[in-house]
Amino acid sequence: MTQQGVRWTADQVLALAPDAASRKAGSKLGAAGPWSEAGSSGEGTVWGLCKGSGSKPYQTVVDIADAAGPAYKCSCPSRKFPCKHALGLLLLWSGGDGTVPRGAAPDWAEQWIAGRRKRADDKRAAAATGAAPAGDPEAARRRAERRAERITAGTVELEQRLADLLRGGLAAAERAGYGLWEETAARMVDAQAPGLAARVRELGAVPSSGPDWPVRLLEECALLHLLDQGWLRRELLPESLAATVRSRIGLPGSADGPPVRDHWVVLAQYDTVEGHLTTRRAWLHGAESGRTALLLSYGAAGRAPELSLPVGLALDAELSAYTGGAGQLRAALGEQFAAPSPTAVRPVGTTTAEAAARYGEALRSDPWLDSWPVTLDRVIPTPAGDAWQLADADGELALPLAPSAVSRPGLWRLVALSGGAPVTVFGECGHRGFTPLTAWPETTGEAVPLC
Repeated sequence: MTQQGVRWTADQVLALAPDAASRKAGSKLGAAGPWSEAGSSGEGTVWGLCKGSGSKPYQTVVDIADAAGPAYKCSCPSRKFPCKHALGLLLLWSGGDGTVPRGAAPDWAEQWIAGRRKRADDKRAAAATGAAPAGDPEAARRRAERRAERITAGTVELEQRLADLLRGGLAAAERAGYGLWEETAARMVDAQAPGLAARVRELGAVPSSGPDWPVRLLEECALLHLLDQGWLRRELLPESLAATVRSRIGLPGSADGPPVRDHWVVLAQYDTVEGHLTTRRAWLHGAESGRTALLLSYGAAGRAPELSLPVGLALDAELSAYTGGAGQLRAALGEQFAAPSPTAVRPVGTTTAEAAARYGEALRSDPWLDSWPVTLDRVIPTPAGDAWQLADADGELALPLAPSAVSRPGLWRLVALSGGAPVTVFGECGHRGFTPLTAWPETTGEAVPLC
C-alpha cells in the first residue's frame, strides 16, 4: 500500500484524465464545496460523496495504492475512467489542507476495497500455482499457418494496388478520395494484417494535405512496399529483422524477456485514438538500469485504458520485454513490490545531434520506425518562423518540433517553464521532428507533463 503521507501534485492527478473535457470538469470539482464525508486511510484509499444533479450524492472511492496505478469506483453513470468525480476527489486530497482527513472507510467504500484485495490475492495465488491450462500446440500451429496464408494473399493484393496507383500517377490518389484507402485497409483487416491496415489508412490522409504531399505519399508507398516484400521474403531475412517485419505486419508478440526489477520512473503517458480503439502509451525509465521501456494498454468502445501511471512517479516493479525484433522497447508490467511514489530521478540527457543519430541508428533495425525516445539536456525552445525548435544551449544545432507538437498547448507550458533558460526535455525524435512529452527545469523541480 502507498504511503499516505506522500501526496501527488495537481499535475500528476490531472495527467490521469482520459481527455481534456474530463480534465476541465475534474478541476472544477477539486474544491471542498461539492464534497461531504471525504476521508482517507493510511493504506492508500480516498473516498467521498460528491453532490450531483440528483437527490443522492455520488459515492466515489479511489485506491491510490494499487501498484499498477490508481483504481476507481464511482456511482455516477460516466463511462470514463477516471470520471470527473474521481479526478476532483484526488485533487481535493492532493491539496493536503485537511479537507480529506484520515479515518475509517464507510461500508460502501470498504466493500469495494475488500473485493479488490480478494481478487488480487486470488490472482497471485493462481499465478503461483502455474495452473493455466496448456493449449493444443498442433491446433495453434495450424491457426498460425492459416493466418500466414491470409496475410500473404493480402500483401500480394496490396502490392498490386500500389503498382496500379503508381502506374496511373499519384494525381489519381487525390481524385479518388479517402474511400479508396479505407476499402484497401478493410481488405487488410480481412487478411488479418492490422499493421498493414493502419499504414494504408495513414496513406489516405496524405493526398491534398500540403504542397509536398506527392513526395510524402511516394515515401510512404515505398515503406509499405518494403514491408510487403519483407513479409513475402521473410525466410531470407535475419531473424531479428524477420521478427520486426512480423511485428509491423501486426502479428502479436509475447513478453518472453527475463523480468528486470528496477525503480521505473514514469516519463510520459498519452493516448491516441484510432476508430473505436484508444491506445495508451506510457514511457518508463529504469533508475538503476538506465533502460527505456514502453507500456501499452487499450480501451475499446470509448472506454479509457485501465493502466494509468501519473508522470513523475516511480514504480518498484519488474518488466519483461516483448520479443519483436531488434530495438523492441515494449514491455509488460509484471510483479509490483510497492505503490508508485514521487521521485527526483530524471534520465540523463543528450544533445540534439546525438538524438538524431540515435533515431538513425534505430532505423537500421526497423526502417518503419516513426520515432525514438530520447531525453534532451540543456535545450531552449525557440521560434523559427512559423515553427519552433529546441536549440542546444551550448552549441549551434537544434531539432525542429513536429508540426503536431506546435499546435498543442503543451508547447506553451514548455516555453513558460523555460523562460529562455535551458531545460531538460523527454520526447520522441522522428522523421517529422521532435515531439516533447515531459520537461524538467534545469536544476531541481518536478516533471511537467506536456501531453
